[in-house]
Amino acid sequence: MPHGAPLELHGVTVTYGSFDAVRDLDLRADAGEVLCVLGPSGCGKSTLLRAVAGLEPSRTGSVRLGDRTLDGLRPDQRDVGLMFQDHALFPHRTVADNVAFGPRMRGLDRRAVAGRVDEALRLVDLTDLARRRITELSGGEQQRVALARAVAPRPQLLMLDEPLGSLDRALQARLLEDLTRVFGELGTTVLHVTHDQHEALAVADRVAVMRSGRVEQVGSPDELWRGPRTAFVARFLGLDHVVRLTVRDGVADSPWGTLPVPTTRDGTHDVVLLPEALRVLHDGEPLRDHELAVTGRIVGRRFAGDHIRVTVDPGAGPALSVPVWRGSVPEPGSDLDLALDPRAARVLEPEATIRSR
Repeated sequence: MPHGAPLELHGVTVTYGSFDAVRDLDLRADAGEVLCVLGPSGCGKSTLLRAVAGLEPSRTGSVRLGDRTLDGLRPDQRDVGLMFQDHALFPHRTVADNVAFGPRMRGLDRRAVAGRVDEALRLVDLTDLARRRITELSGGEQQRVALARAVAPRPQLLMLDEPLGSLDRALQARLLEDLTRVFGELGTTVLHVTHDQHEALAVADRVAVMRSGRVEQVGSPDELWRGPRTAFVARFLGLDHVVRLTVRDGVADSPWGTLPVPTTRDGTHDVVLLPEALRVLHDGEPLRDHELAVTGRIVGRRFAGDHIRVTVDPGAGPALSVPVWRGSVPEPGSDLDLALDPRAARVLEPEATIRSR
């Protein structure tokens, strides 16, 4: 199976009429790295992918793959595999014929094409379905055929556009495991586009969060989760406890008490509480070192599989959401004691500063 080449984008701008869908964007994926581009609908992430594939012209900037500049090359000259959200399979052809399409277009002989098909189908565990027609397959099986077809030509770069977006949640979870395994076995460079933060954090070596045509932050899943730079990134990752506080001499004045925060910048700042900042105190359980006590009234409960998500109104400041993992869940209207660890608070950068870079 292939080994990837580094991908580099410098100053890439893609324009539709007078609208810049991608604006002066710089981005790099190392050889063999899985880079997820994460963002809401309309942020430009799919346009970026299409520009790398040669399906959309760039108004400015350049794209390099390994030691080659891709600017001006046709899509079939770029050594890029592309998996679309809607699969784009040939519906009345067999699985094997669909997977063989790329190697045939590269001019390989019959024996080499058959070898590539066998290799790709083994990778996605579809060898037994090689003679089936696409119309006879489930949605998940079609998704794996699309992946096999994308990797069969052995591209230096594999790109996936919302690969799990059209599937139900249970099937998404199973195919997410498949993608993680396949990426590990391939060794090729992967550019994976998605709006789903759980998908991005699960499969990526690094994640690039996009907003309005630009990259807001790039980092490993752990780096983003523990150190979002802006309120937009924090909230898009699902970190909803963002509050605006006044900070002086490294201490934030909050509705729940004083919070030591790691910053030298005085003034009013957005501060995010990471998930580990809050926990439920059970049956008179004491506070740990550094923790603050917060008591609030339960105003909502939501079933979340292996736990219940409880929303607490502390009376001052925004509502707080915490998981309850064990024991009976208190009824709405009752009080709940929480512990807040200020060491899990992070000061965020002003978004205007990020947007101007």
